[in-house]
Amino acid sequence: MIALTDLLATEKLGQIIGECATAGDVIILTGELGAGKTTITKGIAQGLGVKRMVKSPTYTIIREYEEGRLPLYHMDVYRIGADAEELGLEEYFEGEGLSVVEWGQLLADGMPVDYLELTLRKVEHDDNARTAEFTAFGSQSVAFLKRILNTWENKA
Repeated sequence: MIALTDLLATEKLGQIIGECATAGDVIILTGELGAGKTTITKGIAQGLGVKRMVKSPTYTIIREYEEGRLPLYHMDVYRIGADAEELGLEEYFEGEGLSVVEWGQLLADGMPVDYLELTLRKVEHDDNARTAEFTAFGSQSVAFLKRILNTWENKA
C-alpha cells in the first residue's frame, strides 16, 4: 500500500504509472466517489506526455488522448456496467495504448484477462490524503506493477 499525502502525491503516482506504461497495459481504477480516480488519471496523462486537459469521461464513456508517448484510453463504465461488452472495449484493451478504466470492477464478464487494479481510498479526517493499493492479474500486469513500484521507490 502506498500512502498519498495530498492531491499532488496522487498525481505524482499517476505520472509514474504513465511513465512506466507500455502498449496494451490496462488499469482498472476502483474507489468510492471522490477517491481520486480522475486525479490519478490526470497524472497518468502527464506521464505519457499528454498536454490536453484530462476530463472525466462519465457521460462520454471513453475519451481518447492520442498525442502522448502512447495513446491513453480513459474510460468510465459507471453508467453502463456489465453492458460494456457492446462497446467493444477489448479492442482498446488489446490495442497500442494504455487503457484506464474508472469503475472497471463493474465490467463483470467484460473484464480484460490481464490488468492492474488500483484501489484508491480516502483517509479519514484528511480530505486530501489517499491510500493506493495495487493488485496485478496476469503476467503483463505483474511486470507493469514492478516497474511502477521500482520507479516510485527511486523517486520517493
